[in-house]
Amino acid sequence: MTNTLIIGAGPAGLAIAGQLAHRNLPFTVLEASEYIGIAWRNHYDRLHLHTVKEHSALPHFPYPAEYPTYVSRLQVVEYLERYAEHFSIRPHFNQNVVSIRQNDAGTWQVQTRTDTFEAERVVVATGYNRIPNVPELPGQRNFRGIIWHSRDYRNGAAFRDENVLVVGMGNTGAEVALDLLEHGARPFISVRRPINIVRREVFGRPAQPTAIFLSKFPNWFYDFMARLSQRLTVGDVSAYGLGKPTHAPSYDTRRGVIPVIDIGTLDQIKAGAIKVVPAIQQINAKTVTFADGRELPFDAIILATGYRPGMASILGEPLSEQVLNERGYPKALWFDRPDLRGLYFLGFTTPLTGIIYNLNIDSAKIANHISAQLPKQPDSKNITARP
Repeated sequence: MTNTLIIGAGPAGLAIAGQLAHRNLPFTVLEASEYIGIAWRNHYDRLHLHTVKEHSALPHFPYPAEYPTYVSRLQVVEYLERYAEHFSIRPHFNQNVVSIRQNDAGTWQVQTRTDTFEAERVVVATGYNRIPNVPELPGQRNFRGIIWHSRDYRNGAAFRDENVLVVGMGNTGAEVALDLLEHGARPFISVRRPINIVRREVFGRPAQPTAIFLSKFPNWFYDFMARLSQRLTVGDVSAYGLGKPTHAPSYDTRRGVIPVIDIGTLDQIKAGAIKVVPAIQQINAKTVTFADGRELPFDAIILATGYRPGMASILGEPLSEQVLNERGYPKALWFDRPDLRGLYFLGFTTPLTGIIYNLNIDSAKIANHISAQLPKQPDSKNITARP
């Protein structure tokens, strides 16, 4: 039996492993794939962090000085590997977890496809984007072109001179559309509801440090300032088919709705290079009919429809009903109940201040909570912390 079992070797799993290693606390990491940071390895080519490197490193290990302000996908992968090496994090690979159950003795049993692990506590760090959300669009089986989920998209080179419909304008959809344009395609984005957009840089300065500063104030003030900044830098985009959001981006973020961090897509929409169309009514053999009655030809469709955490099947009933909200995300980092003691969740919040920035805060909270549950060391002066 292990003390602390961490499920996932992405940024969240590595963050809590680094926190525990820093405190000289033992742990075991399980990873479903063969690699550390598998999601970052499989993202589209042009992806960079939308947050600055100073606020996007994992605990106790900054990015190399030579890295740019916005770190690239491959640099993130390299950094995650360095992080694991620095803290001697050696995951058990190819351990795809299929169930998490609590034993009568109060410990946790984690079953993978090949092995069974028992632990005093479990940190679920599988991420909010574990399972691709692939909707069945009306008539899509009639379509004669390509239909991909964004997980299969690498770059727009294959779509030069083609009409490509991107379904959904989250951060992925916005960036995929921009990438398609830069590779010579003719991108369209299908938008069903008003989009909250935030510029990655405001008046030439990264927006994230300001968001971190404003997050320390009451929500009403944060929302007021976020709305004011949006009005000054983004403006009213309803004329471009993007609607008019009811709430400030900071308000939506607290509800789990991530705003689009714009890196150039909006300007291309305003210039007419990227077209915005409404919701899909029907997919035909070579065309798509939209809610406003327009029918346009397309060669390919990219589903930028996001991901789901997919934890209900792993946790089972009634555990999932107790710890997950209506969207399938954990309600808290942990639960102070005897029947849930030792079960933690990390990496499922999406604040405007930055996902990885928040991992530092939440992983520290979890590590401190774990430390507080352990018997006191008789002589703490003999314990040497890791760097």
